[in-house]
Amino acid sequence: MTPKELSNHIKAEAKRLGFAVCGIAKATPLPAIEAQRLNGWVADGKHGDMGYLERNCDKRENPAKLVEGCKSIVSVALSYAQGEFDESRLHISRYAQGADYHHVVKERLYRLLASIESVVPVKGRAFCDTAPVAERYWAMQAGLGWIGRNHQLIIPKLGSYFFLGELMIDCETEYDTPFTQNLCGSCTRCIENCPTQALAIDGFDARKCLSYLTIEHRRELPENIGKKMGNCFYGCDRCQTACPWNKKAGRTEITELLPGEALTTMEKEDWYALTEGKYKEIFGKSAVERAGYEQLIRNIEAIKKG
Repeated sequence: MTPKELSNHIKAEAKRLGFAVCGIAKATPLPAIEAQRLNGWVADGKHGDMGYLERNCDKRENPAKLVEGCKSIVSVALSYAQGEFDESRLHISRYAQGADYHHVVKERLYRLLASIESVVPVKGRAFCDTAPVAERYWAMQAGLGWIGRNHQLIIPKLGSYFFLGELMIDCETEYDTPFTQNLCGSCTRCIENCPTQALAIDGFDARKCLSYLTIEHRRELPENIGKKMGNCFYGCDRCQTACPWNKKAGRTEITELLPGEALTTMEKEDWYALTEGKYKEIFGKSAVERAGYEQLIRNIEAIKKG
C-alpha cells in the first residue's frame, strides 16, 4: 500500500467512525518558536495550578519521545455540538454533558488503529487530552483549521465545538497541507464576551478563566465570581457561543456525547439540593466526575450567592 493509499484508507475509516474531519501531519519536533511560546506561557504562570503542563516538556516538543519511531500524526475532531441550547437554565458546559469524552474519542481512535493494522504493519498510540501533546498545533499542521482568538481550534464552516484526538503511528503516509490562514479577521467577539477578561488580543490567562476556576482550581473561588458565572456552574462556553463560526454548528450525531435524561430534567432547585448520590447518578460516567462532588457544590453555591 502506497503512502497515498494508506492516507485515503485512514481518512475513509475516520469518517466511518464518526469523526467530522481527519488530517495527517508529518511527525517532527516542534519548531523552536512554538516550543518557546508554550513554555513561556507556563513560565509566566498563566497556567495556574495545572502543574501537569510543567512536566514532560521534552515529550510535548518531540512526538518521537512519546511514540518511538513516530512518523505520522493523524489528527481528528469529534463534534459535541448541542444545537439549540437553553442558556437560562442552570447548566454545565456543553462539552461535559455526555459520556466522558476521553473514552469516547480514544475508543474510536483505537478502532482506527486496528483498521490501519489490518492493511499495514504499524505501531502507535492514541491520545485525547491525556498526554503532553500540542493538540491544536498538530491539528493545524494536519490542515484541520486554525487557532482562533478564543484559543480554540476553529474548523472552517464547522466551528469549535469539537474534541481533538491524535493517533501517532510509526509508518509513512501522505501528509496534508498545514492550515496557515487565520480566518478570525478583525472579529473580537470572544474577547468582548469573556466575563473575566481571561482572553486578550495578546494572549490568554487561564487563572482568570471560568473553565479553569470551576474545574481545575481546587481552592476557594474568588469573591463575587458567581455573578460572572451566570447560569453555568461547570466550565464556560461564552467565548464559543459568541463566535460566528459556531452559529450553524448543528447537533452531533455521536449519541454518547449528548446529555441523558438524568441531566436534562434537573431544575435549579434540584441543583441547589444536589446530593452526593444524585451527583454520582448523573456524572458517574462523565468528565465532570474528576472535579468531585464537593467542588461542584462549591460552584453551585457561588452562583446561588451571586
